[in-house]
Amino acid sequence: MPSRIDDGGRMNQPRAVSRPVTRRAVLAGAVTLLAAPRIVRADTPLTFGLTPVLLDSDIALLDLMQAYLQEAMNRPVDLVKRRTYQEITALLLTGELDAAWICGFPFVQHWDRLSLIVVPLYHGKPLYQSYIIVPKDRPVTDWHELRGDVHAFSDPDSNSGHLVTWALLADAKETPQNFFRQTFYTYGHRNVVRAVASGLAQSGSVDGYVWDVLSHRDPNLASQTKIIRRSEWLAFPPIAHLKTDPDAEKIAALTSSLQAAGESAKGRELLGMLELDGFAPEPEALFQPIADKFALVKGRET
Repeated sequence: MPSRIDDGGRMNQPRAVSRPVTRRAVLAGAVTLLAAPRIVRADTPLTFGLTPVLLDSDIALLDLMQAYLQEAMNRPVDLVKRRTYQEITALLLTGELDAAWICGFPFVQHWDRLSLIVVPLYHGKPLYQSYIIVPKDRPVTDWHELRGDVHAFSDPDSNSGHLVTWALLADAKETPQNFFRQTFYTYGHRNVVRAVASGLAQSGSVDGYVWDVLSHRDPNLASQTKIIRRSEWLAFPPIAHLKTDPDAEKIAALTSSLQAAGESAKGRELLGMLELDGFAPEPEALFQPIADKFALVKGRET
């Protein structure tokens, strides 16, 4: 008859068999337990933060991302979304997220505390642009003509949706406050396009990748706007983790899963929905031009 464990954790023999438990038996059992292979279950969820860099209204995309990562990593994945970049960055910096797909601007603001995991590849490169857009029928061709506009930014911590235009103005010895009549934040790149298309804003700063994807997915919206300025190519919004106390197993699994996205049907479907070519490790120096823009606007303000 098998032995059982009582509430105190002690091994008891059934009363039908009364045998003394010897010291030798206890030691032998301990050796057996130590020699047995350790079974590790990958059942601790990966908490993965997402900012409005993504087309955040696409529920199917988010469902597919979660399904792919869970299958590739063989563990649960919790996607964490917030309205602002600042909220996701704060969760990442306090260790409440294992990793997050953030923007290059918060990355360079905190790159003493953050490490790159991978950077998405767009048209084969880890780069994208910022666009300044206006209504389609507005007869302007140069950003200098936007003085006095009501201008829509995406988020205070967005590179393409704020910092790039901020730095452009700083380089011209201007500030958003004195160049534009009014500015506001839409907290989403799609919302910048909507604001400009509807006339709520006369111009806007938007992620070029998001505008390009919208031109394919929602051409009725994107076609109501036009691009009057494209920035230089800059580092694409990265996936990063906190440098201190990372869960090495989770980060390694996430890294390999993202890099291998093109090797499975579900991963290729995800890349297709994102309109990306893949994910690749990149040096932090890729983000130096964004850091330089941040230094420029800080210098202008002091």
